[in-house]
Amino acid sequence: MPTTRVDLHVKVLNDTVIRRAKAADIDVLVYAPHFTRLPTIRERAAAYSDDDILVVPAREVFTGSYRDRKHVLAIGLEECVPDYITLDGALTELARQDAAVLAPHPGFLTVSLTPADIEAYRDRIDAVETYNPKHAPHNNRRARRLADTHGMPAFGSSYAHLAGTVGEVWTTIDTTITSGSELTAALRDGVSRTVDHDTGLSHYRQRIAEKLHLGYENTWEKLDRVVLSGMERTHPRQVAYDGRFDDIAVY
Repeated sequence: MPTTRVDLHVKVLNDTVIRRAKAADIDVLVYAPHFTRLPTIRERAAAYSDDDILVVPAREVFTGSYRDRKHVLAIGLEECVPDYITLDGALTELARQDAAVLAPHPGFLTVSLTPADIEAYRDRIDAVETYNPKHAPHNNRRARRLADTHGMPAFGSSYAHLAGTVGEVWTTIDTTITSGSELTAALRDGVSRTVDHDTGLSHYRQRIAEKLHLGYENTWEKLDRVVLSGMERTHPRQVAYDGRFDDIAVY
């Protein structure tokens, strides 16, 4: 049976990332950097794709306010979607675009869909992440139970904010995937897959490095830059969105 090995969520993309992904036998890399508009993501993804690896552009949409944001990973978008819009509004827009909707790091801190959210929006979510390097073991076990309870497909990703984490986690999907549209269809159709990850001391060290990086990401300095300044390119009131999301914007 043909299979495709996918790292379903990375935040960084450069020559080192591509080398590491290829060394880990990754066939498809999903690139979804924070606070970056879709055209820029698409351009970078295309620049790093080649005959050996496909880089698929995606968006991790930050729904809700900064203090209570719920991340949703969208693959297969045709049009730009901003951050800081309501969860229901975001899911409605993603459904309109027929995107694959994934729940990354569920129940983790204040940046994730809660178990209640997963239950409420079960019909609009295509998969739940069951292994994430930033998770403690009990977080991953809880995520696995959550997916099992609702009979939802699982996925895993390196969630790499650091190049060294790329390829540490992968999802093997039981089909051949050669394009972003094929990946979107496989996720939406619930094609069977397995989730695997590296083990040992090096993997543990990389997980610690990612957790330390998480602390840097969530500083008040970033809050001021992202929200209070209102200048991020994915802010819903940016002129690029032409007011289309004003009714569901939380800022």
